[in-house]
Amino acid sequence: MKLALDPQMFYATHSVLDLPDVVARTGYSWMELSPKADFIPFFSHPRADDATVAKLRKRAADAGVGIASVLPVLRWSGPGEEERQAAVRAWKRAVQIAVDLGVDTMNSEFNGRPEAAEFAESQFLRSMDELIPVFEREGMKLVLEPHPDDFIEDGHAAVRLVRGLNRDWISFLYCTPHTFHQGNDATGIIAEAAEKVTYVHLADTLDHTASNGLRYIVNPPGSTVRVHQHAEIGRGEVDFDEVFAALADVGFDGVVSSCVFGWEERAEEISVRQREKATGLVEKHFGA
Repeated sequence: MKLALDPQMFYATHSVLDLPDVVARTGYSWMELSPKADFIPFFSHPRADDATVAKLRKRAADAGVGIASVLPVLRWSGPGEEERQAAVRAWKRAVQIAVDLGVDTMNSEFNGRPEAAEFAESQFLRSMDELIPVFEREGMKLVLEPHPDDFIEDGHAAVRLVRGLNRDWISFLYCTPHTFHQGNDATGIIAEAAEKVTYVHLADTLDHTASNGLRYIVNPPGSTVRVHQHAEIGRGEVDFDEVFAALADVGFDGVVSSCVFGWEERAEEISVRQREKATGLVEKHFGA
């Protein structure tokens, strides 16, 4: 099992080339490269040229840090055909970047609009028709997660779609800070995913459905916002013992990536504590 850090809290103060040293300083041996303005931004074509990619690979090697995955978030499920085509172009470049970094895994979200789920799924599948040959040619693995406000948010539904794609190199990511948006059924979702769960995002969150749905009050009434946090373990209401017990039951042996966001002023100490807490959970449920 790999314990990784998504160093997003350091993004505002460090370039992508600085991240391997930051990750090593916090005690992690692996890092996840999520969307970043000077690398692969949200919903945009990658900004890194070949020279930058080569420098990043060397900086990671020099720091003794492996890159567990590259995580683009692109509009491959629409909302329209032009956006979808742009996303596919960006995905192809992102795949090449991952290959040049020596990375064999990419993870992402389904994206698309939940109020137009049928159309978004058709767009997603069209994009997959174009990208599957690219992934297979490069030997790249793809891990998919349901995200709040995607066309598919429920964990069970996401697992079924992953299985329906019918490729052994496409698998499922369980995201703990999305627990209460994807059905609040960690045991059931992970059990259904079984061998397909290969990646975990690790952060805490509060249950937005508590207090009769009034924990978060948004205006105007009926707004369809999806509120959640990516907080340090222990700052929310996720049952991490349930999550890790379920992972142990299915023989999980993938990547657990810490993804706490929003506390940049304490980024280093939080990252270290997250690693310690994650290590404790792994030892408790999987053995030393």
